[in-house]
Amino acid sequence: MKKVDFIVIGCGLASISFCEVLKANNKTFMVFDDASQQSSIVAAGLYNPVILKRFSEVWKAQVQLDIALPSYAKIENELNVKVDYQHSIFRRFNSIEEQNLWFTASDKPSLEPFLSTDIKQNNNKYIDAPFGLGEVLHAGRVDTKHLISAYKKDLSSKDSMREERFHYDKLNIGDSDVSYKSIIAKHIIFAEGFGVKQNPYFNHIPLNGTKGEVLTIKAPDLKLDSALKSSVFIVSIGDDLYKVGATYEWTDKTNTPTENAKEELISKLKTFITCDFEVIDHSAGIRPTTGDRRPLVGVHPEHDNLYVLNGLGSRGVMIGPYVAQKLFNFIEKNIELDTEIDINRFEN
Repeated sequence: MKKVDFIVIGCGLASISFCEVLKANNKTFMVFDDASQQSSIVAAGLYNPVILKRFSEVWKAQVQLDIALPSYAKIENELNVKVDYQHSIFRRFNSIEEQNLWFTASDKPSLEPFLSTDIKQNNNKYIDAPFGLGEVLHAGRVDTKHLISAYKKDLSSKDSMREERFHYDKLNIGDSDVSYKSIIAKHIIFAEGFGVKQNPYFNHIPLNGTKGEVLTIKAPDLKLDSALKSSVFIVSIGDDLYKVGATYEWTDKTNTPTENAKEELISKLKTFITCDFEVIDHSAGIRPTTGDRRPLVGVHPEHDNLYVLNGLGSRGVMIGPYVAQKLFNFIEKNIELDTEIDINRFEN
């Protein structure tokens, strides 16, 4: 039998964030992942402190960035990979009225650090933006697919990873530990995203799940080196390639890309991009979303060594490191979880 401090189920953004906290605190762990959940892999990976539809602040944006950016820098250094690409995000204005709303928002103390007050004139002949662009500062993109691939490879090399399906019926829960196959641990963390719906211990939590579809296009003439938001996002990923997304679908819970979503994304993209492009990839995943847009973190009501870390939604890049630290402090330091992320907020 192999003894560790933690078993972690899943290897997406939530799990990686928690593993980073474990490593920083010299805790041992074993990760199980069967690559069945695609949301972290197919995500565009943007981190953006502003809700650009309403020009309002993302929940705890500055606090999240202060934790997340050093975490990704540490991973890059330790794994010798490049995953964090810091760049502005530009919001295409549809009218003078939107410009005025932008200036009003930029006067708010919580948004002032993130919104440039200089309206950028569009100089790209293949972008239709007659009312100019607003610049979001302290933003960027994490290459989530590369991050997860490199992280899994590193864990496997250290015998801290099992790339296999986790069978819940083989988990034995004791008073002071849990065991699974040949692994004994003090605690187990379920961070399997939408896969929690199959988890008999936490399938009661109110995780909705929202399907998102993303295109990868090749547009040699566009020459955009950042991210642009209009009716959809378009994000440069290098070599004349761009991610375009994303859709929101609440009923279809499969990872299968659909022609309707592809047509929707292409149609919206063509409203502000005028150059030719080729679709070279189309992917889909189920975001682990919640009704109140807050994470789902906490302990099982009957087993105090079973925990959940979930509900990161579409902003897992920013939220993951923040809530991972909160959960660790709850387990190891007995620091109560904030009510707005604790799964107990739904107990009534």
